[in-house]
Amino acid sequence: MIFMDIPQIRIQSQPALISIQTNTAKRTIEQPKATQEIRQPKAEVDIQTSPSKLTIDQSQAWYDMNIRSPEEMNKDAAREGYQKVMQGIARRTRQGEQLMKIENNSNPIPSQAIENGNDKQKQFNVGWIPSVFSVKTNYQPSEVNINVQINKPIINHTPNKPVIQYQRGSVNTGIRQEASLEIDFENLKFQGMNFEMLI
Repeated sequence: MIFMDIPQIRIQSQPALISIQTNTAKRTIEQPKATQEIRQPKAEVDIQTSPSKLTIDQSQAWYDMNIRSPEEMNKDAAREGYQKVMQGIARRTRQGEQLMKIENNSNPIPSQAIENGNDKQKQFNVGWIPSVFSVKTNYQPSEVNINVQINKPIINHTPNKPVIQYQRGSVNTGIRQEASLEIDFENLKFQGMNFEMLI
C-alpha cells in the first residue's frame, strides 16, 4: 500500500469579542405638599341691653293707712269740710221746704227734731289696713339687641413645583477578545524542498 503525502492547509480563526458596560439612567421625582394657610377671624358680636325697670307705687296704701303728708291732710280736711257744709245746706233747704208746706196737714217738726237731735252712727274700721290692690307695680323688662357679624375664613394656597433629579446613563464599550487567524501548511513542496510554514 502506497501512502502519499497530500499537501494540507489548516486555517483556525477566532472572532473578536466586544464588551459593553452600561450604567442605567436614574430619575427621581419628589412632589412637595402644597403650602396652605387658613385663618378664621373671630365673629364680631355686639350686645346692647337696656336695664329693666320696676316701679312700685304705694301711695294709695299709705293713704289708706292715714299716713299722709301735711299738704294732703289739709286738702282732705278741706274737701271733707266742703262736703259737710254742702250736706248741711241741702238738709236745711229740704227742711225749710217741708216747713213751708205745713198747711198741707203735715207735721215735719217732730221728724226734723229727731233728725237734727241724733247724729248718725259712725262707722269704725281698722284704719291701718290698706285696701286691696292699693300697691301698684309696673315692670318693664329689659331689651336685648344682638348683632353678629360673621367673618369669612382667609385661605392662602401656594402650590409647590415638583423637584426632579435626573442622572444620565452611560455606555462603556471595549474589546474583550481580539480577533486571530492561524494558518498551517503541511506537506507542501517548493522546488523539491519540503517545508512547513506557520503564519
